[in-house]
Amino acid sequence: MGKRHMKRKETNNCAQLLTEAAQKKQHLSAWQSYPRPQMKRERYLLLKEDWTLNERKIRVPFVPQSVLSEYVGTIGEELTYQNTFRVPDSFTRERILLHFGAVDQIAEVWLNDCLLGTHEGGYLSFSFDITAYVKKDDENHLLVKVTDTLNRDYPYGKQCKKRGGMWYTPTSGIWQNVWIENVPDVYVSQLKLTPDLEGVFVELKTCQSDSKNREISDEMYENTGKGNTWNQMVCVEIMLHTGETMTRTLNSEGGYISLTDVICQDGTAYQPQLWTTETPYLYQMKIHIGTDEIETYFALRTTDIREIKGVRRVCLNGKPVFWHGVLDQGYYSDGIFLPAEEAEYERDILRMKELGFNMLRKHIKIEPEIFYYYCDKHGMLVMQDLVNNGSYSFLRDTALPTIGFKKRKDVGKGTQKQREVFIAHAEETVRQLYNHPCIVAYTIFNEGWGQFDSDKMYDKLKSWDDTRLIDTTSGWFWQKQSDFDSEHIYFKTKVLQPITRPLFVSECGGFSLEVAEHLYNKQKSYGYGKMESEKELTDAIEEVYTQMILPAISQGVCGGIYTQLSDVEDEINGLYTYDRVVCKVEKNRMKQLAQKLLKAIEEADVN
Repeated sequence: MGKRHMKRKETNNCAQLLTEAAQKKQHLSAWQSYPRPQMKRERYLLLKEDWTLNERKIRVPFVPQSVLSEYVGTIGEELTYQNTFRVPDSFTRERILLHFGAVDQIAEVWLNDCLLGTHEGGYLSFSFDITAYVKKDDENHLLVKVTDTLNRDYPYGKQCKKRGGMWYTPTSGIWQNVWIENVPDVYVSQLKLTPDLEGVFVELKTCQSDSKNREISDEMYENTGKGNTWNQMVCVEIMLHTGETMTRTLNSEGGYISLTDVICQDGTAYQPQLWTTETPYLYQMKIHIGTDEIETYFALRTTDIREIKGVRRVCLNGKPVFWHGVLDQGYYSDGIFLPAEEAEYERDILRMKELGFNMLRKHIKIEPEIFYYYCDKHGMLVMQDLVNNGSYSFLRDTALPTIGFKKRKDVGKGTQKQREVFIAHAEETVRQLYNHPCIVAYTIFNEGWGQFDSDKMYDKLKSWDDTRLIDTTSGWFWQKQSDFDSEHIYFKTKVLQPITRPLFVSECGGFSLEVAEHLYNKQKSYGYGKMESEKELTDAIEEVYTQMILPAISQGVCGGIYTQLSDVEDEINGLYTYDRVVCKVEKNRMKQLAQKLLKAIEEADVN
């Protein structure tokens, strides 16, 4: 198959590849939907217009390094965003919140010359109660001071100051929506939904602000001496697939709602609908507490590992499933960290479904929640990587383990601050994404990047979320605690032999195919074996699966992740080009390959 590592002379003359949405100017009216599909409220305002960065116009939420931001100016380590807005007349409730989807890396937020606070990290959402600072009858001045030095104490993913190969253009500043929201004095601040196959456990945290405008939680409120006004009953409405609505009343902290005790209007017992990759049913739900109303959804599904006929299997809803996935890095040729419009996420998911894949490994990046909603909607499983911080060494973390040096102790590695930042970011990642049924697993460390105390991190993650599976050390440098034996296999095929845990090929393939008019960098490209045609690329992929993975499914291989969904900058090993215009493989053959994998896991369950 002509396998070789491809390198060519570096150049800064990279093409501006536009997706079809950008070519049609759809980005000008995009990113208008409510940013949190699982906590939707009616009264909100997206702050999309009239932004400046360092006193030059910029189109938010696109990063200034992207062509879609329309930003023309120097991008340094200090970025000053400014915006003015007026509060809508419809904001008649007591409190106003200011939300940020994500800002990279350190954000200091001011409103009308008052410091609201700071946030560090770059990949997660945060908010402020601005009731005491906002002017309801005049213009408000919002100032966001951002510092982004690509400090490796903080999560940075695949960003690199000197981009090239498997490292990409660094991004800075605001890169998700900013919005204000009108809520009552007592409102739901957090919602946690834990399903099983018969119902869902609903947990709520409510907040209000004290006289100093600080958000206070349920526990704090109990000590303020304000009586029982906090303990309001919660009304929950769930739309059933029959078109009927069921209503339940919970206490202010929530409770379990069973769907098996529902009697339909025709007198029959209701049959709960499970969420699967083929029939991903989502239950729509409304939650009322006082005058606060939230629209959300949940799905009935479980994921775990069970021993079936002497072999440990990854299961979805108690049945063996093969994770047939692709590496999804979430980079776009025109928006870099964001596609031109939200619907491009959905198109990516459907492109992969068309090729027969049922999983995306979201690689070292956390997306806006609309991405996870589309995965929920279309039954696309997601393995979510935590975003790495800490050090990286090509020799230590890539070259040596690739040729076989895959053992290394990791106890106490990294600085104290790096460990603290990673742990805090990991916990918040789990909290932010917990409610999405598509997420069935987490990756903690990838190929040793920033790896430390991995066994302890496994225990921590399980304590935060015991409903998902965990790949503690993806690729190599395995320790003791993980739900899988996880391997990255490039440049070769090998005999796979699971031992005591399911074996997960968490990366493989990566074959390159140039498509002349759709290259980001015509002078340099990167991949794991050069192919000359659509057929040759499909042949190479088919060989990996039929010779290495397919024969081992009966013995406990639980999944394979092909590298990757699309080209990314110099990397031309995608199933699609970077601009998503050209599919580089034969679709029918890829679908047939997926059917063989599905048949193998079904036979393993029966035989």
